[in-house]
Amino acid sequence: MRFFEFQRDARGETRRLLLAFGLTVVLLLVAVNAALALAWGLTWGFWMPGELGFPRHFFAVNTGVTLLFVLGGWWVETSRLADGGGPRLAEQMGARAARPSGDFDEQRFCNIVEEMAISSGMKRPQPMVLARDQGINAFAAGWDEDDAVVAVTQGALMHLTREELQGLVAHEFSHIGEGDTRLNMRLVGMVFGLEMLFRMGQDLFQPDTRDRRTAAALIGLAVMAAGWLGWLAGHALQAAVSRQREYLADARAVQWTRSRDGLGGVLRKVLNQRREGVVAQRAGSSVQHMLLVANQGTGSQTEHWLDSHPPLALRIRRIYGRDMGPLPLLREEPESAATTATPVAATTTGDNAAGWTLS
Repeated sequence: MRFFEFQRDARGETRRLLLAFGLTVVLLLVAVNAALALAWGLTWGFWMPGELGFPRHFFAVNTGVTLLFVLGGWWVETSRLADGGGPRLAEQMGARAARPSGDFDEQRFCNIVEEMAISSGMKRPQPMVLARDQGINAFAAGWDEDDAVVAVTQGALMHLTREELQGLVAHEFSHIGEGDTRLNMRLVGMVFGLEMLFRMGQDLFQPDTRDRRTAAALIGLAVMAAGWLGWLAGHALQAAVSRQREYLADARAVQWTRSRDGLGGVLRKVLNQRREGVVAQRAGSSVQHMLLVANQGTGSQTEHWLDSHPPLALRIRRIYGRDMGPLPLLREEPESAATTATPVAATTTGDNAAGWTLS
């Protein structure tokens, strides 16, 4: 399996999806103007029979108000997520700073973060722990390397070997180094702006009330319909971008650790937990994409379009080249790793590094 090729494919697909996201906003402007023109035409024909005419600057005002809601919502939501940087967001999700003194598991985690920072050539992010979460999971947060954090759950510290914890940390380092946390927060803000447009139309659409005219209800229905379609398309594209970044981070983790059994073992143990009914703490939709593995859905086709992560089985297959079953939740270190710590292999992280194949 050529993991450098996987990385190039994921980056290329991300660029195409981002262009599609921009096109969605443009199509939304067209849809809003068309819907409002139709609503105006219906109300004009009902109240003022005769030749149809639009008010002055009708389309310019519609476009400006739509952009105000979309871009204003984007700014409000990204500002909220960015308030305090990575540590603040991690604390809001229930994480605390790691305490290596006197705790072997947290000391091992801090050591691995330090090793990975040296290996990847990145600044050391702040290690944090979700102490109340018994599921195996992790996330990275922060606008850039200066305010980045890597947080792991208590379940990850309890059930993962050193090699597997290295793979997990390498995956989160990739999200920081590739700018995924910043990209995802911006996409979350844009989707929130699209939702604000839908809510504005929902507020206007209140038929059969004395203080609302039929014209306002029709305009509200038009805006609500266009806003909902835009929000749905934006959310689907956001999820598609997030899935590609997960593939990229998986490939990066294998590249940096030179081991498929590191991250692969983590995902196989998560698969085991899900089959045993171990449920991780629920995370809000605005931060779902930051997790190593997202909350499991019902499995409907529509829900898959909005999934922020690829299916676990597919990620495992891409790592190993074949289907692999779940692993038991044991933390038995291999004999070679029991006597000496396994350092993370220093690798070239640039795109011009020579490709390699695991077989």
